Amino acid sequence: METPAKHAPRTLDDRAVRLFIALAAFFCVNAVLAEFIGVKIFALEDTLGVAPFEWNLFGQKGSLSFTAGTLLWPVVFVMTDTVNEFFGRRGVRFISWVAVALIGYGFLFAFAAISLAPAGWWVTAAQAQGVPDYQAAFSAIFGQGMWTIAGSIVAFLVGQLIDISVFHHIRRRTGEKHVWLRATGSTAVSQLVDSFVVIWIAFVLGPQHWPTSLFLAVSSVNYAYKMLAAVAMIPLLYLMRHAIRAYLGHEREAQLREEAARD
Repeated sequence: METPAKHAPRTLDDRAVRLFIALAAFFCVNAVLAEFIGVKIFALEDTLGVAPFEWNLFGQKGSLSFTAGTLLWPVVFVMTDTVNEFFGRRGVRFISWVAVALIGYGFLFAFAAISLAPAGWWVTAAQAQGVPDYQAAFSAIFGQGMWTIAGSIVAFLVGQLIDISVFHHIRRRTGEKHVWLRATGSTAVSQLVDSFVVIWIAFVLGPQHWPTSLFLAVSSVNYAYKMLAAVAMIPLLYLMRHAIRAYLGHEREAQLREEAARD
C-alpha cells in the first residue's frame, strides 16, 4: 500500500509572502492616497491653532503651508525602508513600479469620471454646504493638471530608485548595525531630490511658472517637514522590525535579511 504523499506547502502559507503582500499593499495605498489628497494645501499654524510663524525664506513670507499629501509620505518612507530591509532592491523596485502604475491608473479614471456628463440635480446638490457647482469642484479636486501628475510620478520614481541605492550603499558599509542611519540617510538624499523635482516640474515648468524664490521656499519647507517626520518615525521602524521578527521567527527573519543584503 502506498503512503499518501504529503501535500507541498501552499505559497500563501509562507509568512514571508504574506508579509510582502501586506507591506506592498500598505505602501501602494499610501502612495496613491498621497497623490490624490496632495491637491489640498493646508496652513500648519492654523491647523495647530497657534499664531503664524511669519517665516522668511528666500524672500518669501507668511504662514507655513504644506500639501496634505506630506502627511502620508512618512508612512511611505517607513514601508520603503522595511521592504528594503527584508526584501532588498528587487522588492522595493517592484512595489515602486506597481505604485506608479496604480497612480497612473487612478488619474486615468479620475479624468474619465470628470468627462462624464453630470446629472442636473447633482450639480447643485451641495449648494447648502457652500458648493455652488459640484461638477466644477469635482473637476478641480480630481483633475490635477498633467504637469502636477507628471511631476509627482517622475519625482516619486526617481526618489524611490535613489532611496534604494543609498540604503544599500550604507548597509554595505555598516553591515546589519545602525538601521536608523540607513533609513534616515536614504530618506535624506531621496527626498531632497523628490521634494524639489515634483514642485519644479509641476509649478516651474508647468503653466504657473513660479518664481525661483517661491520654488525654493516651498520645496525647502516641504523637505524639512519630511526629514523631521522621518526622524520621528525611527522608533516605529524599530518596532516594525521587532514585530516582523516575532511574526517570521528569528531564523526566517535572518534568512530574508541576508538575501536582501546580497540583492
